Amino acid sequence: MNERTILIGDYLSGEYSMAELARRRGVSRKTVYKWIERYEQGGAEGLTEHCRAAHHHPNETSREMEERILSWKEKRPSWGAPKIHSKLVELADCPAESTVSNVLKRHGLTRALRRRLRATPSAGPLRDGQGPNQIWCVDFKGWFRLGNGRRCDPLTISDQYSRYMLCCQGMVRVPQVLTVKPLFIRTYREYGLPEKIRTDNGTPFASTGLGGLTSLSVWWLRLGIQLERIEPGHPEQNGRHERLHRTLKAAVLKPPCWSLQQQQQAFDAFRQDYNQERPHEALGQKPPALFYQPSARQYPERLPEVGYPCGWIERRVSPGGQLKWRGLKLHVSHALVGQVVGLEAIAEGLWKLHFMSLELGHIDESKQCLVPANNSSSSRK
Repeated sequence: MNERTILIGDYLSGEYSMAELARRRGVSRKTVYKWIERYEQGGAEGLTEHCRAAHHHPNETSREMEERILSWKEKRPSWGAPKIHSKLVELADCPAESTVSNVLKRHGLTRALRRRLRATPSAGPLRDGQGPNQIWCVDFKGWFRLGNGRRCDPLTISDQYSRYMLCCQGMVRVPQVLTVKPLFIRTYREYGLPEKIRTDNGTPFASTGLGGLTSLSVWWLRLGIQLERIEPGHPEQNGRHERLHRTLKAAVLKPPCWSLQQQQQAFDAFRQDYNQERPHEALGQKPPALFYQPSARQYPERLPEVGYPCGWIERRVSPGGQLKWRGLKLHVSHALVGQVVGLEAIAEGLWKLHFMSLELGHIDESKQCLVPANNSSSSRK
């Protein structure tokens, strides 16, 4: 802008020819004529840079089409771009679905989907077990209606190495910790404890809180069981258990039984046949029972005390799910109420927070916050 102003000043002085003006400013004579013409037409404002964007785009949505899209939205407020696009698809000049979406967005007729919170999956790749009871897989086979119309949610537990089915129990209530915990106790008493439990990120196995903990997973950690969680939308990471569900569905759920009692009898018969008789291709056409044996780790009727290495500082989580630390009140997790956590010093004013074998995050005293593990950017004071 300064160069153009100086150019016009030299021009108005009348001391220079067009060629001399061009040489002084290091531009062509065509450029000199352009800026003089703009100055004469618009004064000093004519020297400002003009927008170079095209006034019209050859693929621009016509005003008529835009009004048609808005008309459909007015008649059907609950419809989104896919449904409105389906009504326009037979037109010769039908825009793309993304264009319909952009028109609605431009007029403020869309709403951003709320990001769904998910539990944190396990870091690193999940590996197969190399022996029985190294990994147990746990899940709910999708709920279905019994013949009498009642809902049934089967809880299934299997040994990842041997494919041995440890539990298949139908429940008529929506799964909760209070309803599934007795089933795990019964299974632990019969088969002992595994080293790890692999689940998805749904309730009651995981939550969106710190460490993805629930009261059920806290109990598992107290028992010395490590947690493994698959990534959301990746059931193949628990593929052996998913294949078990497919076999279960084909064997006893087409059609379902009339009552839960009858359905449970079918589940029990299936589990017996699956473990003891049915050849398994991945096991060399041998049944899982030949590869499974109960765990040497017995279920303790009383939970062992929580302990941390020497030099760590121990703190108990308050009834509000908070941790009091050097004048700070940091929200940890309601699942950890009453539990003892350990703090490991890693630097000046920096502490790593643990519960049993699980690293929860670190406390930064300078920022007065608790930063969750797994490189999460969120923090709460």
